[in-house]
Amino acid sequence: MESYLLSKLQKGDFDFTMRIYNSDGSEFEMCGNGIRCFARFLQDLGEDAESYRIHTLAGPIISVMNSDNTITVDMGEPILDGPSVPTTLAPNSEHNSVLEQTHTCNGKEWKISMVSMGNPHAVIFVDDLENDIDFETDGPALENDTTVFPAKTNVEFVHVMSPTHLKMKVWERGAGPTLACGTGTCALVVAAIRAG
Repeated sequence: MESYLLSKLQKGDFDFTMRIYNSDGSEFEMCGNGIRCFARFLQDLGEDAESYRIHTLAGPIISVMNSDNTITVDMGEPILDGPSVPTTLAPNSEHNSVLEQTHTCNGKEWKISMVSMGNPHAVIFVDDLENDIDFETDGPALENDTTVFPAKTNVEFVHVMSPTHLKMKVWERGAGPTLACGTGTCALVVAAIRAG
């Protein structure tokens, strides 16, 4: 379970600040779903803006309140530079990035693509989400492997169902299994396009 601490800025370039804490007490940079919930919360409190410029640890994020009652969030550009994600896995692709780089963890060999959407994601493509991974042990082992993920990492295990359908299981840094991850979905799409 995540919790949010909210505070309105009195001056500067932002309307609000969003700080996010995981169930383990760690603070993290950005939550795609959380920022949409935050924008709706602001609206429910009586804020009546068409958009909100929100300060996060990942930088400024803009939430737009659409006329059809949906919320659009500009998630920003992905960070591909390995050391900036951060990871110590050796860059092996353009932009000093890590694309399906081999790493052994928890007694298994993984091909890991690293993407940051303001927070680090290790995207791993597998043939079978039920048989190729032991989610409850592989997820936390990878998350906490600080030899290659110095800030720990979110882990997305992904099965390609078809060219237009991907299925993922998310082990969220500091929180464990999660049913939805906006930044993870963005990272997954980036990794899938790059991997072909």
